[in-house]
Amino acid sequence: MDSVGKALEEVLHSALPQGCITVGVYEAAKSLNVDPDNVVLCLLATDEEDVKDVALQIHFTLIQAFCCENDINILRVGNMGRLAEILGAAKQGGEPQDLHCVLVTNPHSSAWKDPALSKVNGFCRESRCLDQWVPLVNLPER
Repeated sequence: MDSVGKALEEVLHSALPQGCITVGVYEAAKSLNVDPDNVVLCLLATDEEDVKDVALQIHFTLIQAFCCENDINILRVGNMGRLAEILGAAKQGGEPQDLHCVLVTNPHSSAWKDPALSKVNGFCRESRCLDQWVPLVNLPER
């Protein structure tokens, strides 16, 4: 499981400078609506206090259903603080970024051949075979 977390971190580090990251539940929903075939991975991140947020859980359910219908791999990330570090989620306009949903998309120039992404996608496929449609992955701490 740790190796999947490291692979996910590599995917995020390589996608970020290419502009292949969409952050935020609303922004992700817009991106999924416009071009779902370009999305290669969906991350749903929560902290302990988010478990009781009914509105967020409804959003997650809708995003999960859409991703499953469009064959987009989904992971649940449990440590939002580490995700914020990786994505450099500085506050924009005084407000913290909404990291509850993060999409990784293909660069427009070419099909993305990333071994770390292949590892993460393989983990998602294996998890689905075990009836874990949205497996939990923890990003490694620094």
